[in-house]
This record gives sequence, structure tokens and C-alpha cells, in this order.
Amino acid sequence: MSEKKAFSLWSAVFLGIGSMVGAGIFIVIGQAGAIAGNLVTLSFLIAAVIALLCGYSLSKLATTYPSRGGIIEYLTQTYGEGYISGSLGILFYLAQLIALAAVAKSFGTYGATYMDGGVTPFYTNLFALLVLGAFVFINLIGAAFVARAESIIVIVKLIALLIFTVGALYFIKPENLSLAHAPTGVHVLFSLGLTFFSFQGFSVITNSVEDMQDPQTNMLKSMILSIILVAILYISVSVAVFGNLSLAEIIKSKDFALAEAAQPIFGSIGFKLIAATALLATASAINATLYAVTQISYTLAKEGNLPEVYEHHVFHNSEGLIISALISVPMILFLNLGQIASIAAIIVLLIQGFTHTGHLFHIKKTGANLLLIILAIFGTFSAAGFAIYYTAKSIPHFVIYIILAFVVAFLLEVFLRLVMKRTITKQIDYPHKGA
Repeated sequence: MSEKKAFSLWSAVFLGIGSMVGAGIFIVIGQAGAIAGNLVTLSFLIAAVIALLCGYSLSKLATTYPSRGGIIEYLTQTYGEGYISGSLGILFYLAQLIALAAVAKSFGTYGATYMDGGVTPFYTNLFALLVLGAFVFINLIGAAFVARAESIIVIVKLIALLIFTVGALYFIKPENLSLAHAPTGVHVLFSLGLTFFSFQGFSVITNSVEDMQDPQTNMLKSMILSIILVAILYISVSVAVFGNLSLAEIIKSKDFALAEAAQPIFGSIGFKLIAATALLATASAINATLYAVTQISYTLAKEGNLPEVYEHHVFHNSEGLIISALISVPMILFLNLGQIASIAAIIVLLIQGFTHTGHLFHIKKTGANLLLIILAIFGTFSAAGFAIYYTAKSIPHFVIYIILAFVVAFLLEVFLRLVMKRTITKQIDYPHKGA
């Protein structure tokens, strides 16, 4: 008798929901709202459609190449064991570090709201670095209680968001949702990178493929169900926020808009409770992201895509954990939350776009629908393009920074191959059907 797999359809759905409804919504709602105004609900809807297209593509890749390596494995399979897949693998790792910095910065921002001096750069950076250091220590000593508490954290943050949304919807001011003073429609496209970023956790479902019951059926179903349920939640939350705050108030409090929106309904206690929920969600996301980047760096190092030092063990973890955290520190200190979130969102979109472009090379093996894959490519690259165009207005030479990120990833790949003789390899040597 075969061993029963850990992930059923609904446990995979909840894994996806827990991964998506993390720090993303607490960061994005104000940042994207400051760009698109009350049209941000439409931005969330379009982002959900792009996420569904990406989820379809990843599901087909996951069942053809069932590996815990996820996107890194798909890049290697579709682009081959060469410089392109190696460079994109390194860039994917860097994207996770940027996301880690964004989540830590968000924790610092919500933590600073409790201080008498309010949200200042000093308090924001202090709390961000403290929480990062705390979870590095926890991961080094291998505290299992954090992993066990993850399901409780998911339930708590979902309940808090649902209570806030139901209460806020009851007190909505219709004039706040009027389109008379809404930004132009193109701002919806400018905000797509950020709203997509709030969904980006859906790809975690593919990492469970080896432990999933009937992945040929459940992988795609769990992907679709989790994204749709999260989209309904996000759209409801955005209506609740914009129904209770004016655009001027949201722009003023964009780094903690969700907590600010609770104040008119629940008073200062509501603000503090949502801020506390945000702290819990971001702390949980920091732990999950640290675990992810540690696994990514360890896997890349083991396969030859990063220096061997990333494999070396320190207590119950690897040096990859410490190196990853240290690389994130300058981003926390020298970039604001909006800048980090925008950079993370854009690189995540570009990596998704390149993954689905690679899918085209193996589409006969995966049996995917060609039109849906092309739409996934168009959606991700278009959203990234609009985000780059908009962000370049506020960050001088931003396009050059994005290009430099690719150049650095490529040069590091060349260095690792030619000097350190380390090359990325596939985990699966053949297309797999019927897990």
C-alpha cells in the first residue's frame, strides 16, 4: 500500500491562502491605493486574473516536473543547464531577499505606530532589524514551535481581516467610492505590479507537489480555488478601506492604511488591533521568507549555482541563512517601504514572465493550453512594464538598476561557472506524468 500524501486538495488550498494572505495585503493596500485611488479594486481583479494564468502555467510545469525546487527547477528544465537558467535562478534568490526586506520594513512601520514619536525612519528601521535578527536566531536554533504556530497565525489574521471588512463595509461612505475624483484608468495599470505582489505566494503550492494527493487533479484545482478566494477577500478589503478613508488620508497613511481604516469604525483600539495583526502577519511572513530563502540558497549552492559556503551548517541551519539576512540589511536601511515593495514586485513579475516564456519550449511535454500560456506571459511582462515606467518617475535611474540586477546575476553566474566550477543541474531528468 502506498504511503498517504500529506496534502489533500483543501490542505493545499489553505497552504496557498496562508502564503498569499500574509504581509502582502498590509503593505500593498496603501501603496497601490495611493497610485490607483478607489480603482485599486479593479487593479486587484486584474492582478487576480494574471495570477490565475500564472497559476495554470505553474500547475502544468509542477505536474510534469514534480520537484520541491519549484520555479528554480522549471527554469532549469525549460532553459537548460546554462547561463540563462543559472542567472535567472540567482535573480529569483535576490527577489526573495528583496521581498524579505519589504516585509521586515512593513513590520517596522506597523511597530513604529505604537511609539510616541510615531512612524519615523529610526523606529521603523530599528523594529525591522530587530525582528529580522530575532528570526535569524530562531531559525539557527531550530525552534519548531514557530512552524507549529503557523496555522494558528493564518487563522488569526484571516479572522481579523474578516471582522474588519464586515465592520468597515457597514460604515462605508458612498461618496468615497465615487469615480468622480478617481485617478485615470491608466493608474490601474501602474498599480498592477503591487497588487500582483500581494498574490505572489500562490507559487508555494507547487513546492508541495511531491507530497500532494493526486497532483494531476489537485494541483490546478488548489491553485484556482486559493487565488479566487484570496481575490474575493482582497477586493472586499479594498472596498472597505476606500469606503472609510478619503484618498488624501490613504496617501498620508499609505504604509499603514489598513490600520488607519479601522480607526473610524472601531476607534483607537481598532487601529491597534489591526496594527497588531499586521505585526503578527509580517512576523510570520519574515519567518516563512527566511525559511524559503535559506532553502533556495541551500538548493542553489548544492546544485552549483551559489558559493559552497551557503551549504555550510551553523547550528540547525546553514550559513545561507546568515548571508541572506545580511544582504537584506542595506535594503532595509537605505530604501523606503514603497521603493522596496515596487522593486520586489517588479522582479517577481519578471521572473514569472521568464518562467512562462520558458514553458513555451516544453509546452508539448506539459500539455498546456498555448493561448493561456501566452496570456500569462503578456500579463506578467505588461504589468512589470507599467510598474517600471511609473516607478522610474520617483526613483531616478530605476530602469538602469533593474538592468544592473540582471547584469550582476549574469556576472555572478559566469564567475561561479568559470572560477569556482559550480553549475546548476536538474533535479529531474525526465518529464513525469501521473505522480
